[in-house]
Amino acid sequence: MSKKQDGARNDPFSSLTKAQQTLVILDFEGGHSNKEIAPKLGLKNETTVSHWRKRSWYEPAFNAYASKTVRGKYKSLALRTLIDLLDARSEMVKLQAATSILKLSGMLSDNSTPELDKAKVRKANAEADIAEQKAKLLKNDKTGITKIVFTDDMKSDKEDDTDQKGDESDGANT
Repeated sequence: MSKKQDGARNDPFSSLTKAQQTLVILDFEGGHSNKEIAPKLGLKNETTVSHWRKRSWYEPAFNAYASKTVRGKYKSLALRTLIDLLDARSEMVKLQAATSILKLSGMLSDNSTPELDKAKVRKANAEADIAEQKAKLLKNDKTGITKIVFTDDMKSDKEDDTDQKGDESDGANT
């Protein structure tokens, strides 16, 4: 058995019966009532259509079909439309089209700005510093009772719960 055949068999849409696939396709196209759909599926009762939509197989199959159809049928049309919008009169439309194209190409994340990217780097570095300090303190701690206090400059001081009063008085004497 080829990988393609095996992959198709594992696809939630492909594993459905012909009637179930037809329901998914009609729902994707939209605009059909249960009363219209039932005879197309060979069903006598339109409530079966409603029941099928509530079954666990429906949503994964619908999503698989929609994804396959969008990738195959509409992806190039959507991209062509975005490219055409780069020539729009409105600067806002041009900007949104350009941003969408860059996001699709992977050159721009959904929430990417230079300031936000710098803030994310600062946050990651701060979290790494905190984790490193905690690891050092836990490695050196023999009592099992450690309180970690971080100052504004991210240096840590180790305080033992039993020695808090001595630390406070030491600070007053210096």
